[in-house]
Amino acid sequence: MASPRGEFSSRFGFIMAAAGSAVGLGNIWGFPTQAASNGGAAFLLVYLVLAFTLAYPALMAELIIGRHAHANAASALRLISPNSGLRRIGTTTGVIGFIVASFILSFYAIVAGWMLAHCAAAVAELFRFDGLATWLTEFSLARNLGFMLVFMALTVGIISEGVQQGIERWSSRLMPMLLASLILLVVYVFTLDGAVDGLRVYLLPDFERALTPDLIVKALGAAFFSLSLGVGTMLIYGSYISDRENLPVVGGLVTLVDIFIAVLAGFLVLPAMYVALHNGVEIFTATGELISEDTLIFNVLPRLFDTMGLAGVLVGFVFFFLMSIAALTSSISMLEVPVAYTIEEHGVDRKRAVVVIGILIALASTVILLNFELLFGLVIAATTRYSQPLLGFMFCLYAGWVWRRDQLLQELRKGNAMVEHSLFWKIWPGYVRVVCPAIILLIFAQSLLG
Repeated sequence: MASPRGEFSSRFGFIMAAAGSAVGLGNIWGFPTQAASNGGAAFLLVYLVLAFTLAYPALMAELIIGRHAHANAASALRLISPNSGLRRIGTTTGVIGFIVASFILSFYAIVAGWMLAHCAAAVAELFRFDGLATWLTEFSLARNLGFMLVFMALTVGIISEGVQQGIERWSSRLMPMLLASLILLVVYVFTLDGAVDGLRVYLLPDFERALTPDLIVKALGAAFFSLSLGVGTMLIYGSYISDRENLPVVGGLVTLVDIFIAVLAGFLVLPAMYVALHNGVEIFTATGELISEDTLIFNVLPRLFDTMGLAGVLVGFVFFFLMSIAALTSSISMLEVPVAYTIEEHGVDRKRAVVVIGILIALASTVILLNFELLFGLVIAATTRYSQPLLGFMFCLYAGWVWRRDQLLQELRKGNAMVEHSLFWKIWPGYVRVVCPAIILLIFAQSLLG
């Protein structure tokens, strides 16, 4: 039965929205440097394997629960619970999920604002407004606050239009633009001196590190977080999928698109770093390791663009435009989590819910900016390193242990009447019961140990 809450009108629209949620700033700046610092192609190979052995099954848990309930995470977990105790735990998990998603968006909006500012700086530089360009690229409260508010206004504007006219329409526009920008930049960077050295680092494997515990745990974390799992974003998007869709197929397509863009980003970022090195820009720390992701994006690459003259200004604009799109497609999914909960649990009108929640998150971002040194890193660690894995663990437990297996199979049959004879059904139920929770706990333990 179609959900009165709204529904994606096409498979393409859902894939673009879900992939947009998954493809964020971390995919584009974090994954390539992680790969380069952890054995190059060895890390890449392990990541590809784990993306389908961990991330895909966990993604399917959220999509199936969401589509079955056609509701937010709190309502969905409550619906599949067989007794009052599990219903209370499920409701609490859903509520914590939307709180965590809101706090993730509160720091994400700050970083996304920096991307917008650097994009605007390239335009200012192109028209010789050097003073404005300098202000746009310098760290200041006024710049940070202003562009955070601009970014939140964009996010609120899209979400307020609903599923088809907001999320689906804009994801279907923005994701092809993101992919085209990424491919254009990759092709251009390949023409520059030094790019081959970056490709060598990215693609030549260090097999001695391929099976080390540290590399495997890091690849596990990259695979899990690359699909935006654990806070209910994929569950919410799953709740907007038509009952006619074959969920294992569309979930696999989302996973493939996300992995493809993350891997493609490696063909941009690593060659660009070594082009910068060739042009005299330092890319290594005093200990010989590649620099951290934030330093790369906001210091190294802008310095590289400066060495390229007018071409560098244009490349800088396209690059930060690309990063802004990646941020926006992720932010709309994060805002939809608390918005869907508020609409469905409290009967609030969508536009009112979006505006009020957007303002509250912007206020949280403002508090972080006013106490940046104390709160910024703390909020990131509390949400992404600790809360997100535990929430993902709970979703797997509910899909694998709490929900009756016959009801789960009935849900999957809606899109594929013969699904019980498929390889997916033979493997996934047991996998999500045992393997996924164990691996997620391993990621969490590694975060605790540091």
